[in-house]
Amino acid sequence: MIVWLAQGFGIGRIPFAPGTFGSAVGLLWFITLLATKNLWFYLAGTAIGIGLSVWLCGAAERILKQTDPSSIVLDEIVAVPVCFLSWVAREWFRQGQLPALEVFFNARTWYITLITFALFRLFDIMKPWPIRQSQRLPGGWGVTIDDLLASVYVALLTLIVVR
Repeated sequence: MIVWLAQGFGIGRIPFAPGTFGSAVGLLWFITLLATKNLWFYLAGTAIGIGLSVWLCGAAERILKQTDPSSIVLDEIVAVPVCFLSWVAREWFRQGQLPALEVFFNARTWYITLITFALFRLFDIMKPWPIRQSQRLPGGWGVTIDDLLASVYVALLTLIVVR
């Protein structure tokens, strides 16, 4: 059960681009958090997801006897909502409520959502400083923090791009 969860409900077993498929599931997690229409639930769900990722990914590493195997994608899944955090916060400050799903998936903004997703994948793959170095952290911390840092880079870029 632990490995299955860390592998993103089995999606990480796809033999090619498991991180990209895991990130796609992360978009579903982002949509689920938005659907609550509650900022505090969004933030709590994101934080709890990150905490669970640290624990489950570390346990899965021990079970699989591998360091950060590519099949573990829960770290990508839980990091995706962080990519959108600055955009979500901007909309929340403007309207006083969590933005509707349509804000991210309409004719005017869908490409920004796609670029956000692609940038996350790019930073996760290229691992600029200090992302690569964060992988040296022990256990699930090393697995999860690199994706979290990649998502923070993306969130900071969206501060510039999204108006």
